[in-house]
Amino acid sequence: MVIRIALLGAGRIGKVHAKAVSAADGARLVAVADAFAEAAETLAAGYGASVRTIDEIAAADDVDAVVICTPTTTHADLIEQFARAGKAVFCEKPIDLSLDRVKSCLKTVEELGATLMIGFNRRFDPHFKAVRDAIDAGRIGDVEMVQITSRDPGAPPPSYVQTSGGIFRDMTIHDFDMARFLLGEEVATVYATGSVLIDPEIGKLGDYDSAMVVMTTASGKQCSISNSRRATYGYDQRIEVHGSMGAVSAENVRPVSIELATREGYTRPPLHDFFMTRYLDAYAAEISAFVETIGSGKAPSPSGEDGLKALALAEAALKSIAERRAVGMDEI
Repeated sequence: MVIRIALLGAGRIGKVHAKAVSAADGARLVAVADAFAEAAETLAAGYGASVRTIDEIAAADDVDAVVICTPTTTHADLIEQFARAGKAVFCEKPIDLSLDRVKSCLKTVEELGATLMIGFNRRFDPHFKAVRDAIDAGRIGDVEMVQITSRDPGAPPPSYVQTSGGIFRDMTIHDFDMARFLLGEEVATVYATGSVLIDPEIGKLGDYDSAMVVMTTASGKQCSISNSRRATYGYDQRIEVHGSMGAVSAENVRPVSIELATREGYTRPPLHDFFMTRYLDAYAAEISAFVETIGSGKAPSPSGEDGLKALALAEAALKSIAERRAVGMDEI
């Protein structure tokens, strides 16, 4: 059985997913839709797909599933439209910037019995997954503390910040999901701080470019997240999990894993320059998992509920900064 997939959005992340769909066993990219005709035509031509409108894709008999890579403000409406059309849906995070809108969207998905998978690609990164596997195998005992470092090479332009929902809903949301993935328990309290240390324009828009979050579960497990919109040395992505019997970590990944030793000392190649290359394997693995989910009929993971919970943590972080206190998740 070949799962026929349509791509909604031919921008930067759409190109990544088009490549992942084309490489996935049992999948074929059949259509592309984008508000910019030239972008859609260029991407579709590269994979032998057709260019169609969103409504044409929803009504098409030769489309089994869609991958949504459009702006965040369109996600919930598109999820509902394609759920009603009987298509399986993969959607980039977040579902929406409003918790209430996410809840209403997920209610529609549940009522229709639709398949919805959310794009938290880092769960599928082979290095981060190996950390989770070590935890599941009992190699470090009971998880006690998690540390997540996630820093971008450079700050986004103000125009992006205006529509992104801010650092916690746009960037840290991946780390919130990873925290849940590694802790194995739901977060009970969130304490966050945010600063503007890189670009004053970001601050003028009411956002932050540097943030730290400390979270605690009901049993006392802890997680700290360090975010920055500026890492001069590359795309900094690391995790460490400390347990009752040891620790497991995933260090930064480099395009070339060598170390050069000379009389000047030891040097290694630079880090990846951004998420498109650092998480290329993760994007491929998550689309393969989506295709497998459709074929097997099993529950998708990450699910819409995972998307909701990560967004709720982002809201708690914002409330924590505003009120300068730890926020219980029962308040959100």
